[in-house]
Amino acid sequence: MDQPQLTDATAGTILIGGEANVRRLGYGAMQLCGPGVVGPPTDRDGAIDVLRTVVDMGVNFIDTADAYGPFVNEDLIAEALFPYTDDLVLATKGGLVRLPDGSWEPNGRPEHLKAAAEASIGRLGVDALPLYQLHRPDPDVPFAESVGALADLQTEGKVRFVGLSNVDLAQLREAQEIVDIVSVQNPYNLHDRHNEDVLRACEGDRLAFLPYFPLKGFGYAKGTPALTEVGAAHDATAAQAALAWLLGRSPVMLPIPGTSSLSHLRENVAAAALTLSEAERERLDAFSPSLSAKLGQLQGPLSASGRAKLREAAGPLRRLWAKLRFWD
Repeated sequence: MDQPQLTDATAGTILIGGEANVRRLGYGAMQLCGPGVVGPPTDRDGAIDVLRTVVDMGVNFIDTADAYGPFVNEDLIAEALFPYTDDLVLATKGGLVRLPDGSWEPNGRPEHLKAAAEASIGRLGVDALPLYQLHRPDPDVPFAESVGALADLQTEGKVRFVGLSNVDLAQLREAQEIVDIVSVQNPYNLHDRHNEDVLRACEGDRLAFLPYFPLKGFGYAKGTPALTEVGAAHDATAAQAALAWLLGRSPVMLPIPGTSSLSHLRENVAAAALTLSEAERERLDAFSPSLSAKLGQLQGPLSASGRAKLREAAGPLRRLWAKLRFWD
């Protein structure tokens, strides 16, 4: 297919922090690591080519984290794209650590977050991180202390904007009492909408909502025939229809689909130009989320201590899953 071009008019833009104008389709760089998001990519030259093509196609928002690799992802971005274009916003995250067994462990201690931010500044080759997000709340550290560390980093000029990831509505509101929050990165897709309340809060406050795993499900063509049919009506794939649905879900939605494939990258960017009819949107809106998403909805009303106990009980299963795939 011809190389599509993302412009301000394709799917619109959103102002990050009211200042940084970002086109409403970003790129998640996590998949450019090795298997299981550990180590360097098997095809380093191919990964560099993907990153440069991302920018060439007009995408000006790239998401990464120090835990991806770990550290490999940030190094790769700097190698491919430094010096950066003036309009490129790099969003990285701290507060989630990769253990030797490949599992993911939160570390929200202020001293860790500050040291992690300094290290990310060095790897990315910037004077200050354009957007720094708390990767995941740490149940062993008061949430306010973790967010306070990000506020300190901003005061010190080491972070331009502050964001959050994997938070509920109460945590978002708590963080907003401490520092200006400009973005939230939570799971959200056609199959999993248990963060609907957080999305609507972001919409009300004009915060960017970054739906991670925007194409996650049980196989779009297989599990959601409606997506296949809607996509076919536009000479598009089911995945493209899913991205178009996300973009139309809210004006603050900023999908960050990731891929290590140039062909899939082109498909994703082309999806930003796809406009669904009202009837098509209503048909997809009516889709019943998967069982895993419904379980996520059940977790929503739990207190912070209840969520911590649930995570502790699920720890062995999470570590097993991390070895088989990854947990993020």
